[in-house]
Amino acid sequence: MAETFDILFKGGTVVNHTGEAPVDIGVRDGQIRAIGTIDASRAGRTVDARGLHILPGVIDTQVHFREPGMEHKEDLESGSRAAVLGGVTAVFEMPNTSPPTTSAEALAAKVAAGTGRMHCDFAFFVGATHENAGDLPQLELLPGAAGVKIFAGSSTGNLLVDDDETLTRIFSTIRRRCSIHSEWEARLRERLSVRRVGDPSSHSEWRDPVAALNSTERLLRLARAAGARIHILHVSTGEEMTLLSHNKDVATVEVTPQHLTLVVPEAYERLGTKAQQNPPIRDRAHQDLLWWGLEQGVVDIIGSDHAPHTLEEKAGTYPATPSGMPGVQTLVPVMLDHVTRGDLTLARFVDLTSAAAQRLFGITCKGRIAVGYDADFTIVDLKAERVIEDAWIGSKAGWTPFAGRKVQGWPIGTVVRGHLAMWEGELGQAAGQPVRFGEGLPQGAAQRG
Repeated sequence: MAETFDILFKGGTVVNHTGEAPVDIGVRDGQIRAIGTIDASRAGRTVDARGLHILPGVIDTQVHFREPGMEHKEDLESGSRAAVLGGVTAVFEMPNTSPPTTSAEALAAKVAAGTGRMHCDFAFFVGATHENAGDLPQLELLPGAAGVKIFAGSSTGNLLVDDDETLTRIFSTIRRRCSIHSEWEARLRERLSVRRVGDPSSHSEWRDPVAALNSTERLLRLARAAGARIHILHVSTGEEMTLLSHNKDVATVEVTPQHLTLVVPEAYERLGTKAQQNPPIRDRAHQDLLWWGLEQGVVDIIGSDHAPHTLEEKAGTYPATPSGMPGVQTLVPVMLDHVTRGDLTLARFVDLTSAAAQRLFGITCKGRIAVGYDADFTIVDLKAERVIEDAWIGSKAGWTPFAGRKVQGWPIGTVVRGHLAMWEGELGQAAGQPVRFGEGLPQGAAQRG
């Protein structure tokens, strides 16, 4: 008897390990069970994907969904709603909430709050502190844990670890890749007077390239001495990119769509405090070197650093305004537009947004379109032209720095374990589950993704 499927995706151009080709995908029990030519009579439901590209589900490995403690800005439901509206099938959420995610209890509470309520799948970083450094080897292996996150420079929240002793202790004990916000805290404190009241452009002068470079140099030195694997988040400077190109045995590299797309001074002139984020938007010379790093393979992954604040909060007077901008919903269309412009290939986009997350963080059964993997797909129309608008944004923030930007390439469907989380702008029922990781498996245990 011929194999049957719960849902069949028919005729889309599938991008996977064999290249690009118009083929069908048969899904049963949330997993990919066949790729090829499949008769529609063998499926309970058929989705016509002709004229569309079916990509491995995009995984955004840096988002801030603000729950618990700051739900007026965002929560797990609203942030994940924005994610699937933008074609993102899974997210890694950051620990700088209130209270922060620094204990087994706090992590378990987040996993429980997200299960069945979030629209996409999820994992949560455990925040490193001076107090929990000894517990991190156990915490990083708990269900739903994406790994350890270190704030080596201050940002939203009160998680900060900036002394060599604690950093070395953490690097020497954890075994998974550690994700790090890299800015030199001492230099930031010394340069507070650089900030000019009412002038958000001074944010990029205060948190200057030296603060980022000196911090990354130190982190590389300490990680190498401890034999640790580190992941430098939202790299923003050309000097860091050059340095990291010589240290790929120790560090992997993330860049964001905003650092690849926005430049100063234009961003501040157009957006004001909406362009304020940590680390800051840089000038064209730095951006050119970020693109060099992406083209040369130094960059491993693209994350959005989705960090929403309300319009009321952003409307304050700098520097009494929060840093961060929404981004999870715009990651796919902004980067697909770069594909259209010839800045990167579609294959490179897929590697940066799905395969790399699986490779760097040891995700189980996600990150590629292959039999036995989760049926996670980002389905896009590469010919569709749209203008990004604030009204489209599903985040509680209700705004985007890319409002008014015309793009080519648009998310049509978001499929999470065979479930239509979004199709043509309409949401399905929330059914998010924790992402699973090979490094968190008990010895000898088998685990499905």
